[in-house]
Amino acid sequence: MNVTIYSIKGKKTSEKAELPNVFETALRPDVIKRAVLAEQSWKRQPKGVSPLAGRLVAVENWGPGRGAARVPRIKGSRTHSAQRTAFIPQARGGHKAHPPKAEKKIIEKINKKEHLLALKSAIAYTANKDSVSLRGHRFESKMEFPIVVENNAENIEKTKDVVDLIENLGLSLDLLRIKLGKKIRPGKGKGRGRKYKVPVGPLIVVSNEECSLINAGRNILGTNVICVRNLNTSLLAPGTHPGRLTIWTEDAIKTLNERFG
Repeated sequence: MNVTIYSIKGKKTSEKAELPNVFETALRPDVIKRAVLAEQSWKRQPKGVSPLAGRLVAVENWGPGRGAARVPRIKGSRTHSAQRTAFIPQARGGHKAHPPKAEKKIIEKINKKEHLLALKSAIAYTANKDSVSLRGHRFESKMEFPIVVENNAENIEKTKDVVDLIENLGLSLDLLRIKLGKKIRPGKGKGRGRKYKVPVGPLIVVSNEECSLINAGRNILGTNVICVRNLNTSLLAPGTHPGRLTIWTEDAIKTLNERFG
């Protein structure tokens, strides 16, 4: 299967790129969802309290016959101040009944072959025009998928030139969707380093990890630039929803063929 190669000016060239067989993988949204959730769990950090929290106090039980509840109380004289309860969950300063434990299993496992199938299927989704449209991306109807640009795009050094490349390809509506969709997050997340919610935009895949396009495109709102060897399911299907608008360079397509055959 051959696909048209676009120039950095957005024009169709006379050259054709042969797509690797990975683009013919079956579309499996169920496997993709499982892989994305597994990848998200790898970023979580364990949290918990000390096993001795609330228990580092000398207590005694007064027993029956005192007209007082038989709960642990701080050891000491029988003065009023020494009658304070401790240790138990309902006491002030006591331990929690069921605190978060650091040894809790928070990592989701996934089989290697299943994980690989999810990645291949997510790549195949980028060539499905209907899936990209259903995900909410905006583009010109004449656009051919997957979108492949010439290798000169990897030499772009300025951010404004990357924006021009995206607009020349007929994706200016998608950049406008991202700009208008930036909202302030409701709730306490505003004070925790994530004040804004930004829609997901185009993904640009290059062949070389040291190319200048990676630095030039990193400040574009909602857009990611990634080396083809660092691709993962979370980037191709953010939020477990496959069909992200993806721009491939010509060499990135060739590297895909080397990686997946």
